[in-house]
Amino acid sequence: MDIKDHIRGIPDFPKPGILFYDISTLLRHGAAWRTAMARLADVIRPHKPDMLAGIESRGFLVAAPLALELGLGFVMLRKPRKLPGLTIGLNYALEYGTDRIEMQADAVQKGNRVVVLDDLLATGGTLAAGISLLRQAGAEVPCAATLIELSFLGGRKRLDVPFESLVQYDS
Repeated sequence: MDIKDHIRGIPDFPKPGILFYDISTLLRHGAAWRTAMARLADVIRPHKPDMLAGIESRGFLVAAPLALELGLGFVMLRKPRKLPGLTIGLNYALEYGTDRIEMQADAVQKGNRVVVLDDLLATGGTLAAGISLLRQAGAEVPCAATLIELSFLGGRKRLDVPFESLVQYDS
């Protein structure tokens, strides 16, 4: 099954000139979604993770069911002030401005192997920040993965871990 057949492009969303890759069509097709999760599990399993981390919000849709499938714990990497209790965070640069990502301070233990996931890799800033935040908490990050990669934006060059994606768009 070609996963790409179940991802639709929506032009001019969220603003003119942007082509948004919508995974809702993949999510609502049971067989395609199961195939995507199985393929990601095959990519991640050799890295022997203890946990998976998902980046808000569509990364949750990828990482949580995959953690369940692999029998692993799940960690949320969220926007500021969305998590209860003590949190740690990291500010990072975007193409135009800055953003912040946070996690609960006790979400991972020193030495945990945590694979970080999101739905899409574009320029790589958010995924790189997630990797850095997990390391700040003492985790090892053996790899990162996404459903979709916009390879023409070169985001994987910003990552210092092995990276896998199921679907690539070259333009």
